[in-house]
Amino acid sequence: MGKSRIAPTDPQVARLIVEETKRQREGIELIPSENYVSGAVLEAMGSVLTNKYSEGYPGKRYYGGNRVIDDVEELAIKRAKKLFRTGYHVNVQPYSGSPANMAVFFGLLEFGDKIMGMRLDQGGHLTHGSPVSFSGKAYKVVSYGVDKKTEKLDYAEISRLARKEKPKLIICGATAYPRVINFKKFAAIAKSAGAILMADISHIAGLVAAGVHPTPFGSADVVTTTTHKTLRGPRSAIIFCKQKYARDIDKAVFPGLQGGPHDHITAAKAVCFAEAMTGGFKRYARLIVENSQALARGLEKLGYRVVSGGTDNHLILIDVSKKGLTGKEAQNKLDEVGISVNKNTIPYDPEPPMVTSGIRLGTPAISSRGMRPRDMATIAALIDECLTGKSSGSLVSKKVIKFASRFPLPGVDGTREKP
Repeated sequence: MGKSRIAPTDPQVARLIVEETKRQREGIELIPSENYVSGAVLEAMGSVLTNKYSEGYPGKRYYGGNRVIDDVEELAIKRAKKLFRTGYHVNVQPYSGSPANMAVFFGLLEFGDKIMGMRLDQGGHLTHGSPVSFSGKAYKVVSYGVDKKTEKLDYAEISRLARKEKPKLIICGATAYPRVINFKKFAAIAKSAGAILMADISHIAGLVAAGVHPTPFGSADVVTTTTHKTLRGPRSAIIFCKQKYARDIDKAVFPGLQGGPHDHITAAKAVCFAEAMTGGFKRYARLIVENSQALARGLEKLGYRVVSGGTDNHLILIDVSKKGLTGKEAQNKLDEVGISVNKNTIPYDPEPPMVTSGIRLGTPAISSRGMRPRDMATIAALIDECLTGKSSGSLVSKKVIKFASRFPLPGVDGTREKP
């Protein structure tokens, strides 16, 4: 990083940024929704494009001076279609994942309509119908979960529930489900129930783009995704939809829910999409899954129960209750030694959401730093040393710093190491 231009103006903020950079460089980031962006994405986010207001859409703005901004947005749209190999309509303006999902609901539903989504405590997202979310307050909700024995989606049961309840919208996609989602089966379920199918691929978008996970395009009517996580772009979102839903969804985004789009973030999305169309990104996406599976095996060998027996994607759910810990306790212990995870409910969890019996781990960020399957045994051992007390916290912390410091921090320490 070059000389700070913040420090002379605001030394307090400059100091905090330095502290966070140090934390990221010296730690092991295993939260599956987090990743590191490239220097190019960082530069786009900090560009002069943040100075512009551009309410509306390309060619139909409410402000003047948007010739360049129109080109930026159209480029992002073109690249998004190419990246995901789809002819769907694209809206690149949503600020984040939850507002993107909200826009779909507002555009295609009436308040009080019935929706069907995955239970939050079994892997779904807040916006898929949780009672504490707008989605659970504004709409009637039917929830599906996973089979108690296999801890995997039971498509026959989901189909039975959909035919019985006949929701207007079915949501597939998850934030804590470590297995492949069969979008074709969900499409058949939605068709049998007369429902619109929405796929939220926020967690797996990078895997889908790289062909490492089956695509929802052609099966789902609407696809939403964030642009960070496995896609390795800025903190934002996009919406894809079949043409017949385009007008309603665009109106829901603007003027329904948002004012001017964040043009610097739109540019960063365009950069991210270009990066994700490279051969290096495809290798990176495969590495994410290889690392995830290797880490799951490593923890299983050390006596940890892996929910559903393994993983097909970027994330792992670990039941820590057999180690005499709650998820909250495990998260806090690991945080103290520089390993970041998040407490997470496991299917049919007896503990409340702020305590939990499990932790959620993911490999997008460590894969971006160049860590490989051979390094997962080291990470598993460090986790175990910390959680079981085999070594003191101070000793584990020193080991974490020594291990993590071997790998460059993307966007800060120079070129990202290629898988």
